[in-house]
Amino acid sequence: MLEGMRIKPIKRLVDERGFFSEVMRHDWGDLFGDDVVVQINHSFSYPDIIRAWHRHLRGQVDYFLVLRGSIKLCAFDEQTLELTEIVSSGTELQVVRVPGHYWHGFKALGTESTMLVYYTTKLYDVADPDEERRVWNDPTLIPQSINGKKSDERVGKSWDWNSVPHR
Repeated sequence: MLEGMRIKPIKRLVDERGFFSEVMRHDWGDLFGDDVVVQINHSFSYPDIIRAWHRHLRGQVDYFLVLRGSIKLCAFDEQTLELTEIVSSGTELQVVRVPGHYWHGFKALGTESTMLVYYTTKLYDVADPDEERRVWNDPTLIPQSINGKKSDERVGKSWDWNSVPHR
């Protein structure tokens, strides 16, 4: 994974009533380090929707937790041309940490809508947003490695959110 990215599996405590999960604890030093979460957002996306690309250049870190459905979450380092691709699902809860300086976004996978919450370390400022954008199908975003592999057949080509990752 790109430097600074982390995944924290979330435990479910299951009983005859259903389940309970802690989805954010300030004492999770292995995930948060020195980060302080200041805003939590809820996002809903229809199947096959792509929400990409954007980045934050003023130090924001984002944490993603899929509650329902599945997403392909990607982060791209413009300096090293490395791309990290993670599939995250509401059936196997995990929080994914993405340093905001990476270009990042996601695609809703499968046939059901996706619901996620994401935590941020900076408050959103409507008057002066810390958000730089590029189109989801930007032909200049060309990874030279994907998840540390240079042998992936998608390497050296414009990133295609709709390509099949496994054959």
